[in-house]
Amino acid sequence: MSLHLYNTATRAKTEFRPLVEGQVSIYACGPTVQKPPHLGHVRKEVNFDVLRRWLEHSGYDVTFVANITDIDDKILAISAESGEPWWALGYRVEGEFHDAIRALGVRPPTYEPKATGHVTEMVELIGEIIDAGHAYATEDGSGDVYFDVASWPAYGSLSGMRADEMVSDEEADLRGKRDPRDFALWKGTKPGEPATASWPSPWGRGRPGWHIECSAMAGKYLGPEFDIHGGGLDLRFPHHENEMAQSQAAGRPFARVWLHNAWVTRAGEKMSKSLGNTADVGEAVAQYGGRAVRLYLAGPHYRSAIELSEESLAEAAAQLGRIDSFLARAGEAVGHRPDADLPQAFAAAMDDDLGTPGALAVLFTTVKEGNTALGAGDTEGVRAAYGSVLAMLDILGLDPAAPPWADGAPASGDLTPVVDALVTTLLDQRAEARAAKDWATADAIRDSLAASGLTITDTKDGARWSLERG
Repeated sequence: MSLHLYNTATRAKTEFRPLVEGQVSIYACGPTVQKPPHLGHVRKEVNFDVLRRWLEHSGYDVTFVANITDIDDKILAISAESGEPWWALGYRVEGEFHDAIRALGVRPPTYEPKATGHVTEMVELIGEIIDAGHAYATEDGSGDVYFDVASWPAYGSLSGMRADEMVSDEEADLRGKRDPRDFALWKGTKPGEPATASWPSPWGRGRPGWHIECSAMAGKYLGPEFDIHGGGLDLRFPHHENEMAQSQAAGRPFARVWLHNAWVTRAGEKMSKSLGNTADVGEAVAQYGGRAVRLYLAGPHYRSAIELSEESLAEAAAQLGRIDSFLARAGEAVGHRPDADLPQAFAAAMDDDLGTPGALAVLFTTVKEGNTALGAGDTEGVRAAYGSVLAMLDILGLDPAAPPWADGAPASGDLTPVVDALVTTLLDQRAEARAAKDWATADAIRDSLAASGLTITDTKDGARWSLERG
């Protein structure tokens, strides 16, 4: 089966065919660096990292561009309130974002352009849109330039929204607009704004609108047409709708496939700083480990919402613990890391719109088969399962021997969930051995745990463990 992806623009899952055979070009909207990232923000980073890994495994040469929005209304507002210069605020938060995704094993993009470094390209693109008759400079002396939504009949095709469902993109500032739906391509400098937050243009000093930034940067590095554009579901309208409209209005075909990941929710609501229901990435990593948080974010299908809870993160840590327990025991039995092909069922799941739930089901089944082979002394079965598990973990970015996990990246401040999962797996195997009256295996597991400093106590409710402290 070849790769099939769900295209938001066509509302259908179709076979992926790149513009250039053997090459894939991707643009993914990056963060607006105003506040530290939460788990909702970094879900996109993990999802697209898995997509990129799968494409590369499938033989494609991938160019992956992800931007940094470092000039924006919200950045200026927070800067004015806090007193921190907008450029210093953006640089600091950008560093926090990079720390967060590095802790989740997300590889850096091929290139990461910043909005402030591409104002020239934005001004040029705005000029093209005006020349094509789809944008206008206001006549009120503000220096603003707006996209003329009414001049573009295809507007709304990406999101599926009707004109009467749309609201103004800048509801608080309707100056000079012909239509409330028109959105800003260029914003003239307003009184009180810092001089450093403006650039010269044919319409006067000002700064670019949010939407034009991504169109210009994607065009510069990927060309007028490229394969995949993506981001969180909340970007579909108005951001991506506006990107597509203004780019195509300038004569650029733009993205062929649009991918949108769903939200991380808490109590059924999208995670949002304004709602105060965010979860700090650093705190989650410190408690559960970066690999466990990555598994939590990558495991559900990218188009399905994830409900955040302590239980769901702990379960991800426990699942990872069971995988790592098998890897440790298989490594001892086999003595080396064997090569192996991916299971066909895993590949089929990934080719079906990046179906990570099905792929993980294959992974867990293979771990179970490997544990059975270990118990039976089937070295060849262990070797086959071991190699397959490692190959699947590599695609998911969870191989413990791969960067950054093998490079000493901090895994967790509290390893209790992982240790508990590892020990529980061994205790379950000991219980099975005792039930089968295989006393030698049961005693060997107990002695192995004792040698690691763990005390095993048999109770009427099952075995319990505790750590001996000197």
